[in-house]
This record gives sequence, structure tokens and C-alpha cells, in this order.
Amino acid sequence: MTQHLLELVNVVTAGSATTRNDAIREAGALLVRAGAVREDYIDSMFEREASVSTYMGNFLAIPHGTNDAKASVIRSALSIVRYADPIDWDGHPVRFAVGIAGLNNEHLEILSRMAAVFSDEGEVQRLLDAATAEDIVRLLDDVNAE
Repeated sequence: MTQHLLELVNVVTAGSATTRNDAIREAGALLVRAGAVREDYIDSMFEREASVSTYMGNFLAIPHGTNDAKASVIRSALSIVRYADPIDWDGHPVRFAVGIAGLNNEHLEILSRMAAVFSDEGEVQRLLDAATAEDIVRLLDDVNAE
């Protein structure tokens, strides 16, 4: 059985966070619940954010752990939380917080695939307009391929 990076249970179409830190916690909690990371991985997501913003442009932030957090990663996975109202992410509007856990540096490839999707404003609009979590997973099919 192939384990997809992005599983339906890790997609939230209406996130509840209203701040950057709550959004990081929300994306991280999905990765913990999925069994992809241990709880302490969320702390490393905050450490990463403190050293460099994970805002990527086009409403996207990709919070992820530091290199020191490798031991907290059980398997590679993604979580996506979409927000109806933009969250202030260091002065930038974010509508998608994408949590990433990468085993053996797989996060680098995942990051580049996500950045490619979000560099296309048409794709971003389709993700904003997606009615269901299933629609979001389908739109991110290329990112989801192992």
C-alpha cells in the first residue's frame, strides 16, 4: 500500500487559527495526529520560524521543523490548513499553512513541489475555490506522488 504524503484527514478546509503561531500549531497537530511526527516536532517548527520565516508568497506558508528535529520525524507527510480570512504572517497574508515533515531530506523535494504549485496564481485560486478537502487533494495530486 502506498502511503501518500497528503492524506484526506490532514486537510482542513476551514482552519480555526487567527495568528501565525496558532496556524503553526494547527498544521503541526495534524502531522502529530497522522503519526508522521512526535509532539516535540511542533517545537522545532517554532524554532525554524524564529530563525527564518516560512512565508513563501501567494498566500502560502510552509511551517516545518529544523534539521535538529530529524529524530522527531516518523515518516514524510503533509498537512494543509486553509483559512477563510488571511492570517498575518510577519506582515504577509497567508490563507494556506502547509505543514511538512520530511524523512531523510525528502522535505526539500516536497517544498520545491509546493512552491511550484503556489507560484501559479491560477492554481492558488483553484485551491482557494475548492469546495472540499477531496478537491484540494486532487488539485495537489502532483505534489502527493511518492
